[in-house]
Amino acid sequence: MVTLPTDARSRGAIISLVGECLDKPGAERPVTIMLGPPGSGSSEMHASLVEKYGEEHPFAYLNLGRQKSLLPRHVLGALAFRLESHNPAYSRVTLPRLRLGLLASDNDYSELSRKQSESAIKQSLKQFERKAEERYDGNYLAAFAKVADHSLGAPEGASELVVELLKRLSRSTRSYLRGFSGPVRWYGEHRLTQDSNGWRALAELSNWRHSGDTEEQRKLDQMLFSAFLADLRERADSPFRPHSFLLLLEDADTAGGRHFLDLLIRTRHEDALRGGGRADPLTVVVSAHRWLPRWGPSTGDQWPWRRPLEPDYVSLDDWGERRRPWLESEDSWWYPVRLRDLSPDEVRVRMELAAPSSPALARCLHLAPFVHRLTGGMPRAVQDVLTVITQQGMPGNDGPEQDVWLRALPDRTLRATEHPDDRTGDGASVPDAETGPRLVDSALRQLLRGFAPDDVDLLVRCAAARDLSSAIRLHSKFARLFNELRARWLLAPWTGDGGEAPDEAPSLHPWLRRLLLWRLAERADDWTTVHEELAEHFRETGNPTHEMYHRLAAGQLEKVTGHLAGRFGEQHATAWVASFNVITTAPNRFAPGDGPRTLFAGLLAAVPADSEVTVTALVRGLVAARWVWCDPLADPRRRLKETLADGFGQLTRLSGRDVVVLLDEAERYRYWRTSPATSP
Repeated sequence: MVTLPTDARSRGAIISLVGECLDKPGAERPVTIMLGPPGSGSSEMHASLVEKYGEEHPFAYLNLGRQKSLLPRHVLGALAFRLESHNPAYSRVTLPRLRLGLLASDNDYSELSRKQSESAIKQSLKQFERKAEERYDGNYLAAFAKVADHSLGAPEGASELVVELLKRLSRSTRSYLRGFSGPVRWYGEHRLTQDSNGWRALAELSNWRHSGDTEEQRKLDQMLFSAFLADLRERADSPFRPHSFLLLLEDADTAGGRHFLDLLIRTRHEDALRGGGRADPLTVVVSAHRWLPRWGPSTGDQWPWRRPLEPDYVSLDDWGERRRPWLESEDSWWYPVRLRDLSPDEVRVRMELAAPSSPALARCLHLAPFVHRLTGGMPRAVQDVLTVITQQGMPGNDGPEQDVWLRALPDRTLRATEHPDDRTGDGASVPDAETGPRLVDSALRQLLRGFAPDDVDLLVRCAAARDLSSAIRLHSKFARLFNELRARWLLAPWTGDGGEAPDEAPSLHPWLRRLLLWRLAERADDWTTVHEELAEHFRETGNPTHEMYHRLAAGQLEKVTGHLAGRFGEQHATAWVASFNVITTAPNRFAPGDGPRTLFAGLLAAVPADSEVTVTALVRGLVAARWVWCDPLADPRRRLKETLADGFGQLTRLSGRDVVVLLDEAERYRYWRTSPATSP
């Protein structure tokens, strides 16, 4: 599998934000939540943060998507195990309040309930701790690490340094509760317990867990979170101890993850209101692949933040300013960041950085613009496409053979599929054929994880719609799916951030739409039916440009040619070119075994050649050429740009006006810039 390094410049602001937080242990810090679809780069961000700060600060990383059944106490116990693991860079961290609270609530005091004797409770607790230590090699917290074992692995794409660091911290060492008096007194004084005697308060925790109602179990969870943050404050104030702690939670949008975040934010908020302004020293960075229900509708209109922020300019000062109007709200602790897709240059730079260690990738650097066009820059998609290219023996020469090979890329197998997103809820690998799944199947499984088969089938049909508004009008069931797509950040980036721009139609993320269209193209009858249905819809609603878009997708080249040729000269050239550009981005079902020039010639072969140059003949050639040129799988290297340039050049001779607009189009294609750092 190709592993692309993180370009620090493209994610640098998030890394710097975390550094700011760790360097200011006395300041309030946000819960930074990175949002985006699966494959948007959250795993590599977590790995980068571990690599950058893991040697200097106590940290814990958990991927909650690998184990969806973890309770908050399981997560807290696993975090405590990680944070207490010794690292030579700092003195050992101990979390006595949390450890005592977990011990006390694990033990069952029901037989002692009538006596309520301090000595009996104390003796029972010590016996329970001793048995737990004997069972788990001298460290009671190792039991929680064992329960959360699948969640404690390294992030996807982690370097050898990160993997080794996490392995070192996973080794269990003897650790026990050295003193009871301080932590016991803390429980007796806490606002959530009803008995000022600390030992009886601990027995109360046990009763809440073993026989309590829902409210009492909620209080227990909040008590444990409060103990966790109190321990961190005390450790940060101690000499020769770390002053900041880092918590990284991946895939926190599971039910357990959302519950954990709710408790963390509620406890932090209440402690801030009651604690005289003394902030806890915990820096929290989480990632989620969907809009959280506690924020209200995914339109964002009931959430103070409304929409996530771009990741390039986040900072601690920015968070402080933005949250100022609603400091009394728990929502003020969030700092939502929308992980964006990679730009063409970022794809190129990552490929160049990885090339020295991958000779196969070094031969593909010229394909960076193609990879970005195909994937829309989604980080995981970029990695998977390059993995297929380097695994499957693509022809090395940049020429027709390579073009034909790339045409069938979505059907080629992806052998390396062991990713966190390819696992079941219990962490087991999803079984695949020995040769691996097709790229299209693997990618759709990752992006649409959790969608029912019937919903996926409807998505395949609705992907034909360039504008999802039309899919909603034609398929009433799609309205529900549209909201789910928006909540999962699967719409094109400009429509998934809390509201559509008035001049932009809602659409699928380009990579997801391309995959769904590939599936639809495998069903020839459905392809034609769906596009003709959409064409009729736009004819009835008076939108000829979108009607012709779907006519072209259905293979009706002559009808589209007649429409555009008839409008040429009637419309201003600027409007004509704009309509032409929309229509010729239509999807296609081109034959998989032909290169761009063969495809272009085949489209024109069905029509007898004109004896003279006419507007109709030129428009037909331009439509056919740009239809192929717009599809990265049909024309990976944009080889038809000269054909388009010549076509527009000839069209200027038949235009009675607006010649400059057409000349500009010819110039644009002739000197098309594939990437600022590469030659055309």
